[in-house]
Amino acid sequence: MTVLTPIHKIYLHSGSNITIPDLSWQEFEDILEELGEKRNVRLAFSQNCLKIVSPSPEHKRAKIVISDLVKIILRVQRRAWEALGSTTFKKKTMQAGIEPDECFYIQNYRAVIGKDRIDLDRDPPPDLAIESDITSLTEITAYESLGIPEVWVYGKNKLIIYTLQGKEYQKSDFSPNFPTLKIEEIILKVLQRAKIIGSSLALQEFEDNLRDISQ
Repeated sequence: MTVLTPIHKIYLHSGSNITIPDLSWQEFEDILEELGEKRNVRLAFSQNCLKIVSPSPEHKRAKIVISDLVKIILRVQRRAWEALGSTTFKKKTMQAGIEPDECFYIQNYRAVIGKDRIDLDRDPPPDLAIESDITSLTEITAYESLGIPEVWVYGKNKLIIYTLQGKEYQKSDFSPNFPTLKIEEIILKVLQRAKIIGSSLALQEFEDNLRDISQ
């Protein structure tokens, strides 16, 4: 006997995930519609495979600190940006979709000002996406298909910077969006300080130091 459970009734424990293979693009679209926008899980779709992730509290804390750190750098450098959080980015022509932990339009910030929905078949992709953890190739191949030029992946006390070279990601020692800063070193230091003195004080400490060296 086959038991069919509506996707919105599937419960995932915090920090867990499930993978659903052999889905069509229309089925992915139907699942997005069924789940709606107010939910605690994130989706990644690529190569007819859907991954549904329920972030852990540790995952959420790390992504908040990293995204706040990026905003501090941009503000101190007096650069404009648009942060779109876990927006659903999808591209029908590439049969791929992803919901990053956080993302930033920096070079292309003007292209998304005032837009409630982004369609990557028409709009440019974010300049930077941030993931607090990646556990399968589904997320990476989705990012590649969508053409997002830079992705930061944090996990297990390590940060990896991926930059798109052609159609594939390569690990990089520096961030193209922040070429003058040692991003990996900065993020790991701030996250470590956050465990000792708290996130807000660690970020304020970083901002004070950055302003001092920027003067």
